[in-house]
Amino acid sequence: MNLHRCSWANPANPKYIAYHDQEWGLPCHDELRLFEMLNLEGAQAGLSWETILNKRESYRAAFDNWDARKIAAYGPDKVAELLANPGIVRNKLKVAAAITNAQAYLRLVEEGGCLDRFLWAYVGGQPIVNKILKQGDRPAKTELSDRISRDLAKRGFKFVGSTIIYAYMQGIGMINDHDQACFRHAECQQP
Repeated sequence: MNLHRCSWANPANPKYIAYHDQEWGLPCHDELRLFEMLNLEGAQAGLSWETILNKRESYRAAFDNWDARKIAAYGPDKVAELLANPGIVRNKLKVAAAITNAQAYLRLVEEGGCLDRFLWAYVGGQPIVNKILKQGDRPAKTELSDRISRDLAKRGFKFVGSTIIYAYMQGIGMINDHDQACFRHAECQQP
């Protein structure tokens, strides 16, 4: 059976198809995945999502399975190790941002919060469902992504520009931007 998928999903890459079919646009409330995706979206800046997706397992291994406490404590030796790791994007600013983001995340948790409550409060706990007929119908950013971007930056997070945050909101299902004809469109409307 041929399933109709969003036009951006590269059918030649099994990782991309699995990501589209099992994750993208599905409402996520898992703290670890929310933290991972925030950092991966930041790592993607200036690159294709497919590049990052293909390196995802290397990122998990390199960044201690996204354990924020461990990442927040990374020192110069670990940073040097990361910058020498060909399995990730070896960009000083992006590596530093993951460490800073871990520290900002831990402050959020210490204040009694979590990414799940923080993020989903912007949409009242319900995904925004857009009517995407073709690839060009998806915006790169919105007023909401602008606001979340500013709020995350105020909390000390890095690589959280509005375009990155819009892609993040799509990935974690705060926004359902599946093509209307895509088999996942209706399935991704529930929190």
